[in-house]
This record gives sequence, structure tokens and C-alpha cells, in this order.
Amino acid sequence: MSLERMFLHLAAAGLALQFSLAPAVAADLAKAAPGDAGLSAERLDRIEGALKPYIADKQLAGAVVGVARHGKLVYLKSFGSADAESGTPMKDDAIFRIASMTKAITSVAVMMLQEDGKLLVKDPVSKYIPEFKEPKVMVPREPKDAKAGYDTVPANREVTIRDLLAHTSGITYRFWGNPAAAVYEEGGVPDGLSPNGGEVCDAVRKLARLPLLHQPGSVYEYGLNTDVLGCLVEVVSGMPLDRFMKDRIFTPLGMKDTQFYISPAQRSRVASLYIPDGKGAMMRASDEPIRWGTLMFAANLPYQEQRTYFSGGAGLTSTAMDYLRFMQMLLNGGTLDGNRVLGPKSVELMRTNAIGSISLWDRLDPAATGNLGDKFGLGFGIRSERGLTELGSVGEFMWAGIYNTRYWMDPKEDLAIVFMSQRIPRLPDIEEKVHAAVYQAIVK
Repeated sequence: MSLERMFLHLAAAGLALQFSLAPAVAADLAKAAPGDAGLSAERLDRIEGALKPYIADKQLAGAVVGVARHGKLVYLKSFGSADAESGTPMKDDAIFRIASMTKAITSVAVMMLQEDGKLLVKDPVSKYIPEFKEPKVMVPREPKDAKAGYDTVPANREVTIRDLLAHTSGITYRFWGNPAAAVYEEGGVPDGLSPNGGEVCDAVRKLARLPLLHQPGSVYEYGLNTDVLGCLVEVVSGMPLDRFMKDRIFTPLGMKDTQFYISPAQRSRVASLYIPDGKGAMMRASDEPIRWGTLMFAANLPYQEQRTYFSGGAGLTSTAMDYLRFMQMLLNGGTLDGNRVLGPKSVELMRTNAIGSISLWDRLDPAATGNLGDKFGLGFGIRSERGLTELGSVGEFMWAGIYNTRYWMDPKEDLAIVFMSQRIPRLPDIEEKVHAAVYQAIVK
């Protein structure tokens, strides 16, 4: 071997050695035994015990539960049926209508745009959506007033992006049945749970011309705030919301089954939606839109023909595993598998109380909605010391979807839990029992 070739050979060997000695990047959410993450496998089996009675009593067709701790997937299991009528078993990769679990993802998109330098969360919404300029606030007339209806007064200030993230804008949902319900319906403003033509910004601009229910910043009022944020993402980024989410969130995080509208190939994996049958059990909902009072929803929303309306507050479909990947990114401070979506300070801000002394319990009934925390950050509920009324931790952040889906993230325990089922109205007790079953399984 010539001297030159020998040097090249040694150089190549040294380079190979450097590569072999370089530390491998550990993949997040690799499967692990529960015991390796401080959980008892035997005690985790109590999740099944908590769910079986509801399935046997026909209160629940089926469900999927996923648990991650210390960045490892320690539990992913399906129960019951994806479609009870046909006997189709539920599978771990079943696709669910996650409804308001969409809100956390849209809120992350907004925080990404702040990091991009495209907006500040303190900005007035009217800077980007001019129709929100000079808002008015509803003042309902006294019931004894023969004229009925409401008057309006100028808002004390403009609605900010932060108000939308924290649900303190004065925007509501029409399905709450409050004084704004009829106004929203007459104004053609949908809740995002049934098929709509056009685009979300069309509805948001109609909403912007309607009066607020409360003065901005004064009251926590859960509502269409995140649909407005979805429109904001489209305006500021110059991209449809579905494209922004796919390019900036879903693809980097490996969320391959999360989208607004499913493909024909995915149709067989969509869990059926169930409603009360009037005889004490549940039955599969038809694809036709269903109206309960001021609430409108449709089971076929994920696969109907209109595919341009992207509800940032309620429109996504996903799987338990995909949503766990999203949650693990937040628990990791904005990164997953080496792909950074958000900076850690943005995540910290999102899970900081944004509503001050206001309590969610002033507007939401824990008995009816489940304990969704008693404070709210920029996208989800937060459990404070006062809100710690069950197994869990102060600082746990969480939310739910109207179709009996729920998630929890606990930075103190480095724990993520997702529960997916498909029934309306929700049974929060099912979700809370799963939550308790996971926490009682922690042994170290």
C-alpha cells in the first residue's frame, strides 16, 4: 500500500470511528415497560376495569387510552368496538373526531407565528382582521322590558390575540344558549361541528361584526376564540390552516393521521359517533346533521364533500398515538425526536395562568364538564392548588373534546395521558376514572 493510500485509509477509519462514537439521538415515545418509567403494569390494568362497565352497559362503544412517561410509551390499548352495530373492534390506530382538542394545536400555531416575528400576542386582533376594529358589547335588556332584545355599548378596549388564547375576549359559543346564541345563529356564525361552505375566515368576519357578550378581559367565556385564531393563522402566514399545520406541526412531529378531512383510505378507521337512543343506551349517530337546541353537529364532518372550512377550534381528527406525540412535544419544552416546534419559553408561557383571579368554575360546572382545571393558560386549562381536588399535580394542564375525548399533561410527573372515545353528550366520569387509574399506578 502506498503512503498516500495508507493515510487515506487511516483518515477514513478515524472518520468512521468518530461517527460510531457520536451519541445517538434517543427517539421520543419508544415503547417501554411501565416499570421502566415508574409505573406498575398490574395497577395500569385497572384502566380496563374502569372502562368495562360502561361498555357492558352500552354507555360507551369503545375507547383507546395512551400513556407516556419520561418520554416513553408505556401504555396504548383499545377497548370495545369502533362500531358496535357491525361489531368492528376498536383498534389502537382508530381515528377520532377530537373537536376542542383542536384548540391546543391551533394555539401552538399562533405561538409559532410569534416566534417567527409575524405577530405579538399582545396585538389587537384588528391589526390583522380589520373587522374587529371598534367592537361593541351586548347589554341585555331586563326581562320585564316589553321590547326584549339587547342594547350595545362600546367595548372598553379592543380584543387582543392574548384574549383569544385565554378565552377572555367576550366571544362565546351559540350552543351555550346565552343571549348571544340567537345573534350568532341569525348572523350565520357556525360552531365548527357541522359541515359549512366557504372558509373559516368568512365566518370569522361575520362574527367580528357582532357584539361581544362581555367586556374584553373581564370574564372567562369559552367560545369561538380559537376559530378566530385559525383565521388569524391563515391571514398572517398566507397559508390555509390545514397546510400550515401539516407543514409546521404534523410532519415534523410525525403526526401522520391528524387532519381536518380524512382520505377515503382512512374512512374504515374512523370510530362511529354515538348518541342516546332514548332507552338508556347509546346508538350510532346518522350522518345527517343533528340539532339539539342551539347545538348543531354532524358525524360525517370528517369525510363530507366540502373540504375548505378549517375550524381551528373544533375541526381536527386524530389518533391517540398522534396526540400523544403532540403532548410529548409540549412536555419536552417544544421539541420531539430532535425536531423543535416551539421554544421552551413559549411553552412555559402557554401553561402559565392567563386569567388572573378569574376561575373557570365561574363559567363551567365541574360536575357537568369534568375537572378541566380552574385556571386557563394560552390554549388549555391549568390545575392550581385550589383545583387539586383529585389525583394529579399542581400545574397539570389539560382539556377535552365534546365527543368524550380528553388529554392531560403533567410536567411534575413527566406524564401524558390521552383518552379517546366517541359519544355525545360526554360522560366526564369515564375520563376522570381513566385519569385516576393512571395516577394510582405511579410507584416512583
